[in-house]
Amino acid sequence: MSIIQNLLNSRRSIYHFTDQKVKLTDLEIAFEAASNAPCHKQTHPWNYYVLGDETRKKLLPTVISLSKNKAKSNKEEEGSSSLNRAISKIMDVPVIIAVTTKLSPDDSFREEEDYAATVCSLHNLVLSLWGMGIGSQWSTGSITRHPMTYTSLEINNEKERIVGFLKVGYPENIPEKQKKKVTEIRKFLP
Repeated sequence: MSIIQNLLNSRRSIYHFTDQKVKLTDLEIAFEAASNAPCHKQTHPWNYYVLGDETRKKLLPTVISLSKNKAKSNKEEEGSSSLNRAISKIMDVPVIIAVTTKLSPDDSFREEEDYAATVCSLHNLVLSLWGMGIGSQWSTGSITRHPMTYTSLEINNEKERIVGFLKVGYPENIPEKQKKKVTEIRKFLP
């Protein structure tokens, strides 16, 4: 099996990371791969915002509010463990990248094409990182859609949409996953 096939077939979402720092040079290699993703009409609609500690701290009031609301709606006690987990997902991950796509409110087809291109770019980034032994998880939790997140990150929600946060770091472990068989996803039509 080729190196590329192995990379494609072995990649998994990583939920727990070691404390090992991710080198900026490795991130730059992955951003170059992201930049070379296919995109219709060469719109390059994606942006990547690497969140430093100061920016992450700006997100904490939103994280805390969302965690408390989630506990209430699930009729759970507002325990410190779920709140601490929510805070840890922002503060303790080695690298967090907010991924956006350009909006085209007057052209829904263009917006759909740009979203698809952004996801291709994001996947190039993820696969490039994986090839260097660096794992990631694409998170689309409620914080990525919250108006205060846009304010905290200084992203204009009329020009860009956050499609998720990419959490990046060296894997603590690699989860086993069962994927569908090729015969379950591929159809031949007459």
